[in-house]
This record gives sequence, structure tokens and C-alpha cells, in this order.
Amino acid sequence: MYIRPELQALRGDDTPQRQAQAALHLAYQGWRSAGAGHLLEAELIRFGDGAALEDLPLLAALFDQAEDGTLSVIGDLVTLIMARLEAEPLSQSPLRFSTDEAHASVVLARGGDTTLVLQAFNGASLARRSQPASLAFPPTETFERVLAGSADTISVTALALRPDAAELEFTDCAIETGQVAHRIGQSEARLLRHVPGVLVVLKLQRRLAAGEPTREYRLSDGAMIHQAAGSSRDSRLELAVALLGRMGRSDAAPLLAAMAEEDGSQSLRWQALRECLGLDTVAGFSVLCRVAQRADDPLAVPAGALRAQLLETYPQLAGVNPCPA
Repeated sequence: MYIRPELQALRGDDTPQRQAQAALHLAYQGWRSAGAGHLLEAELIRFGDGAALEDLPLLAALFDQAEDGTLSVIGDLVTLIMARLEAEPLSQSPLRFSTDEAHASVVLARGGDTTLVLQAFNGASLARRSQPASLAFPPTETFERVLAGSADTISVTALALRPDAAELEFTDCAIETGQVAHRIGQSEARLLRHVPGVLVVLKLQRRLAAGEPTREYRLSDGAMIHQAAGSSRDSRLELAVALLGRMGRSDAAPLLAAMAEEDGSQSLRWQALRECLGLDTVAGFSVLCRVAQRADDPLAVPAGALRAQLLETYPQLAGVNPCPA
């Protein structure tokens, strides 16, 4: 196996590589801490906190079809990173990225739960893939601007949402360079059907409704085939709750009961409620009854159904206070 001299030298002394990486990181931090980079991240944070796009001059201009000059902000960052990588090819980009044969994505900037992402889609590679059988609808708001290329797409709208399914409406539409689109992820999604050449898209996305999960529906009939926590924090908490249940930690039952009654992720609350029932039947059934009695609680209906099922199977639970007669 042939090893280039530059790589061979790093086996004995990796100082040049570490210095190159430090220089690239310093240049990137300089862009972030001053001028347009600093303003961009500040506006991303405000956008994530609920500010309207039109109240954020830089972001609004990035997603205004009539504004081309503002895109230089993104170009300056990309040029900075690429120039450093060209000069020091053994260094690594400080920007988070992912890539495969059909799609590449680079996170240009982030502020809280808001991201500004540059994406590229290779039409030839996409054509070799089969169309997906399902589609996810996350609790997000997305603005997109086509920077280069065009595509034939299918817009998918989720209507008449039910606990286990949705009615899906499909609309053919074309996108082209300069076009700006906006969608709410809980009810709208997009499939790329055909991309001639390469499609480059700038995407601004923020998370909405922190307690809402991401739902995945089968395209053929709208059946919900998967549901996941809407945030990484909720996912971690769900794993922790499940682990407490598997460990048999009955001392955690009061904590799980409190979690089940908190405001927040329905999925997390339901997981906590189930584990509480398994660890401490009395405590779990009591909180189940309280949740079922709350008319404004989105878990009231499933909690009531579970309560009825448990009472039918275990009539002795009727004596658990405060379960109603």
C-alpha cells in the first residue's frame, strides 16, 4: 500500500496537521464573531425564539427572491473554508456536514434549535434510488431558496390527522433557481421526483411546538408507522425513563408520576406514565386517572381508554384512590 509522504510524516509528528486545524478554526471563529457572521447567528437565535422572518433583515434578505447581493454572506463563509482547505488539505472543515452519493448537506450556522443549511442533490444518483415508501412530518417551520438547478417535486400534505393515520394529498409542482418556498413540517412535506443535473438549496429551519413528536406516514395509505420525540432532549429523557423501568427502579415512580403530569412532550409523558404503572401500580394508576379526567389534556382520551382496559382486566383497581367510580 502506497502512503503519501505527507501522511507518512504525520506518523512521527502531527504538529503540522494540528496547526493547520487550529488556523482554520481561528479563521472560522473570526467570521462568527464579527460582521455578517455575528449578525447572522444573532438573528438565528431570535428566529428560533419566535421572531417573524420579516423582522430579521439579514435572514429576510437571504430568502427574498428579489435580493441577490445578500447571498454574498454565505459565499464569503464558503470561500473562506474552501480556501483554507485548499491550502491545508489535511485539515477538516469546522462546519457540520453529511454526504452520500446523492445528497450533501452543510450546516452553515446554528442558533439554538434553528439552522441554516446548504444542500446539494445529485440528480443522476437520486434517479438510481427507489421512491420512499413513507415520509416524516416533523414539528418544524422551513424556508427554502433554490440557489441553482431545478426539479420536479411532489408536495405531500397531511390532512384529517388521526391518532394512527392521516389523509395524504399529493400535488405535482416544479421548482427552479431563485424560487423561495415555505412550509410547516407537521402538515407539509416534499419529495424530489426528478432532478436534472444538480440542485442546490439554502434551507432555514426552526423547531416548533417543543412537545410535538415527529410522525411518519406510509405514502400508500397514510397509516402512521412510526412516531419519535420531537427533540433530542426528549429522546434522551425517553431512553432514561425506559431504562429506569427495565432496571425495576420503584424508587423512581414518584418522579415518573410527576413527569406524566407535566406540560411537554406527549410521547415522553406517556412513556413515563407506562413505566410508572409497571414500577408502582397504585401510583401509576392514580396518575392515569388524573390525566384521564383532564378535559384539556391531549392524553386524556388514550389515558381514559387505558384506564377502562385495566379496570376490565383488573377490577380490584377500582379501589385505588382517586379513581372515580
